[in-house]
Amino acid sequence: MLMLKKTALLVTLALLLAILFSYFIWNDLAELSLFPIALLLIYFAIFQTEKLFLSLAFFTPFSINIEEFTKSFGLFIPSEPLLFGLMLILLFFQFKTPFVDKQIWKHPIIISVMVFISWMFVTAITSSHVLVSFKFILSKLWFIIPLLFFGTHFLKKEANRNWFIRLFIIATSCTIIYTLIHHATYDFGEKAGHWVMSPFFKDHTIYGAIIAMIIPLLLAWYFSEKHTPLIQISLIGMIIIVFLGLYFSYTRAAWLSIAIAIIAGLIIHFKVNLKILLFLASAACIFLFFQWDTIQMELARNTHEHTTEAFDERIQSAANVTTDASNLERINRWNCAFSMFQQRPVFGYGPGTYAFEYAPFQEAKNLTIISTNFGDMGNAHSEYLGALAEMGLIGLLLFIAMVAAIFYSAIQLFYNWPAEDHKTRIIIFGMILSLITYFSHAFLNNFLDTDKAAVPIWAMCSIIIVLDLERRKRMQ
Repeated sequence: MLMLKKTALLVTLALLLAILFSYFIWNDLAELSLFPIALLLIYFAIFQTEKLFLSLAFFTPFSINIEEFTKSFGLFIPSEPLLFGLMLILLFFQFKTPFVDKQIWKHPIIISVMVFISWMFVTAITSSHVLVSFKFILSKLWFIIPLLFFGTHFLKKEANRNWFIRLFIIATSCTIIYTLIHHATYDFGEKAGHWVMSPFFKDHTIYGAIIAMIIPLLLAWYFSEKHTPLIQISLIGMIIIVFLGLYFSYTRAAWLSIAIAIIAGLIIHFKVNLKILLFLASAACIFLFFQWDTIQMELARNTHEHTTEAFDERIQSAANVTTDASNLERINRWNCAFSMFQQRPVFGYGPGTYAFEYAPFQEAKNLTIISTNFGDMGNAHSEYLGALAEMGLIGLLLFIAMVAAIFYSAIQLFYNWPAEDHKTRIIIFGMILSLITYFSHAFLNNFLDTDKAAVPIWAMCSIIIVLDLERRKRMQ
């Protein structure tokens, strides 16, 4: 009887909210139509927090940056308001009745992230744009606090872990289908391939990066267990769609990140001896040292442009640093980042300030046809150099330490997880490869301040922590 009353109450409330929403829309009161939606979200945040947390995985690939429509400030709808609301509510719950496992605060990933954030606060105080830096940190926190810290509570359940990853894959696959259909109307042209993923993705670079990130996760889903024929066919179809999306993204960095993930995956899987790796790295460095002049001459002769649609020529264009505007502009941004570091080597210019500061550091010889004198075209095109310019040498080292802690924890978890738990081992391996695609891609681009990249990355880190703590408890 109680369950029946509760269901009747929920249905009545849902109907009232739907009527209210319809009334506002019918009377052209679009702003007020958000009110019933907000009430619904508040209800889920308080009484169905776990479901709302999991819904982030589905909503994030569909999020839209309102900056494209308002021309004022950037905010991804609905993911970022959901994250901000979850952060406040979960912090309230945590202070009222602590529910997060205390052991997480001793984990290397959590420690490295907290030290990195602490340094961000220090550099925000010395920032050239203090308000910009603190707003940037706030936007970082509404990703990290709900997904990494509190995610360790929600992702303890195996079902939640599986659903989070799968919902993100399914939703991203839907955006790929939309993009491919849209792209087909332009005969899959290279120029159209830069923007057909709009409004879900800003451009083809982040689109390609996210596709590369979900490929290992999707393959892990497929190989981790036996599926019914219907699910197997669906997964095979999804795999084909995702690889088509990667190919037609025309994103060379994404293709490269997949190649790096394959090589790194083989090294990890076969436990290649560290001495062999060091020997090969040393041999490569010696070869580069003695052949550098020859390599520079070959690079100077490479005039393949990235505007070609032929796959082999686009691969060759990745090494064109003579005429390819995309490559040259990236080098321009890198040079600016290094010059900014030289100007402020300890504290940098402050988190989130690169876009406001890099213009004066552009040298005439480095400018390209896509450069602007105002320097209003975004970031450093590198997570690592971005950290160097904005937070100094210490900021870069702490960022590298954070990445190292993530991979060390994940790889050790893979090696030490019980061999009989075949399914979980494959999922862990898939997450390692997924993270490799992003953090290798991060040498050439930086997307960690966007929801599309931040949500899956911090969620995967949270899953690694949860599984690592579970493994330790089993050993006790």
